[in-house]
Amino acid sequence: MCGVSNPVGLGLAFYEEEPGKVRADWTADERYQSYPGVVHGGIVASALDETAGRTVMGGETTRFMVTVTLHVKYRRPVPVGQPLRLRGQLTRDLGRLARARAQLILPDGEIAAEAEAHLAQPPRGPIDLGDLDRLGWMVYPDEPARV
Repeated sequence: MCGVSNPVGLGLAFYEEEPGKVRADWTADERYQSYPGVVHGGIVASALDETAGRTVMGGETTRFMVTVTLHVKYRRPVPVGQPLRLRGQLTRDLGRLARARAQLILPDGEIAAEAEAHLAQPPRGPIDLGDLDRLGWMVYPDEPARV
């Protein structure tokens, strides 16, 4: 699911709105549907998981953390073929541990799904972050304003 260059991923490009807050715009295509016209719940959970994890990757110091727990609430069906917005916010940062919230927002502004994630630094030492940009696993500075 991760990285804009992953050929089987969601192709999500995350932008930092401010430290600890990220967003991504996404239109799910039919590859990700379960019932006709509806995105599969596992794909929704994956998108929320990725969004929550990106909240710790922006700012001055890029960190890579893994999800320990993910609690998802599905509120409305998520349609394929419509523009969606993912938003994530870091809610607690203890260094090696963190907590974040993520939301998937429909075109009408309604929240279709939301999640809370507990994140942790991987236990076997730091992961080499040198290739994150090449792999497309970065949080990018905010997009230029659209005119």
